[in-house]
Amino acid sequence: MKNLIFVLLVLITSAGIAQSGRKMTRKEYIDTYCDLAMAEMERTGIPASITIAQGLFESGDGNSTLARKGNNHFGIKCHDDWNGKTIYHDDDEKNECFRKYKSVEESYHDHSEFLSTKQRYSFLFQYQKDDYRAWAKGLKEAGYATSPTYTKDIIKVIEDNELFKFDQVVLAKTGGKTDNKKTFASTKYAGSRKIYYNNRVKYVIARAGETFSDLSEELDLLSWQLPKYNDTTELTVLKEGEKVYLQPKRNRAEIGKTIHVIREGETLRIISQLYAIKASKLASRNHLSIDSQLKPGDELNLRRRKKGTPVKINVPKLEIKDKEQDQEFKINFDSGK
Repeated sequence: MKNLIFVLLVLITSAGIAQSGRKMTRKEYIDTYCDLAMAEMERTGIPASITIAQGLFESGDGNSTLARKGNNHFGIKCHDDWNGKTIYHDDDEKNECFRKYKSVEESYHDHSEFLSTKQRYSFLFQYQKDDYRAWAKGLKEAGYATSPTYTKDIIKVIEDNELFKFDQVVLAKTGGKTDNKKTFASTKYAGSRKIYYNNRVKYVIARAGETFSDLSEELDLLSWQLPKYNDTTELTVLKEGEKVYLQPKRNRAEIGKTIHVIREGETLRIISQLYAIKASKLASRNHLSIDSQLKPGDELNLRRRKKGTPVKINVPKLEIKDKEQDQEFKINFDSGK
């Protein structure tokens, strides 16, 4: 009953502004939809500040053609998995297909589902729920928008309007916890690929002849994500049975695993994959460089920093086979969308 009353209030407010023929102000937008964004934060863990900021930015404070005619407040395009109504609008190309909703509430709900079920956004949910800066940066990295200033734009909207206050309201109400247990639960992988966990990081097992490109396409990830998460380049040849992490690895090993005794032929990357620790953190913790030659029998600290003089860590940059092709791939995901 409470949710029904809330929806009716949103519809009445929106309809009243639309009938007046005037544009919605930024303050009116925030006042109208902040409760909806906070409800979605409770449901999925996506910061309310991020949701409202994206809604404001993508819909022109609720006044864009997509928002007025299609209730689409987040500029989400159709994609192959969309079976609902559509609306066509010029964006990167003429007459592109966008999702059309029955209500703004449905648009907000779909925005949450879009982020929480697309594997390329999975790493966002490792961030603190009130770390809007990390979320804004992550959205750009995951390909939600092609604008080079997207991160700064979203952060500016949040800080200029103090939208972070809504995150604090939700966290205070829920004791810092949100109901995001089903996040990614509905994600389906081609070939029924099984997902495993190591140090609370998701990974899959590589099959014979697979490449990062194959996996990225299958799991709906951008081309740079898997190489970065696995501390290598996209040119690396995967071995059958190898662990391939789908999320950023941790800064330290899980509790109980403190020391690793180096074996013959092991490298920092091999050990980092074994314990799901970032290679740069493993190197820094032990005052080594990424390409250090390891001596069998020596010990590596997996959780605490080793005493001694720090060594500057140089992390190799990812190589991209075809930069034009990669750029084209990102543009096709325009605004994540």
